[in-house]
Amino acid sequence: LRVVNSMHERKALMADLADAFIALPGGFGTLDEMAEIFTWAQLSLHTKPCGLLNVCGYYDPLISFFDRMHQEGFVDEEHRNMVVVEENPAAMLQRFETYQPPHTDKAALALHQSALK
Repeated sequence: LRVVNSMHERKALMADLADAFIALPGGFGTLDEMAEIFTWAQLSLHTKPCGLLNVCGYYDPLISFFDRMHQEGFVDEEHRNMVVVEENPAAMLQRFETYQPPHTDKAALALHQSALK
């Protein structure tokens, strides 16, 4: 048991201790933690595999939204593909074994973000 003073501390500690991240079906807290971990991966703040365990299609609408973000140009293909989606935990872990993090050109990312302003 690790006691922390804030949600930010909890997420930072979780990120430090984890070898990978798997989101099971959950609510707003799960969505918040998952979005932050995906964002940290996109920014190359960590290179650990990230996945959605899509039990009984729970994450299908979110996966469709991720695809739309890519189609609309808000998420590039490399970052869209960094989110591993599986229905089976063993298949998820097997894909994590060969996971390659996206290469992020931080200068290009900063330029792209400034162009959006």
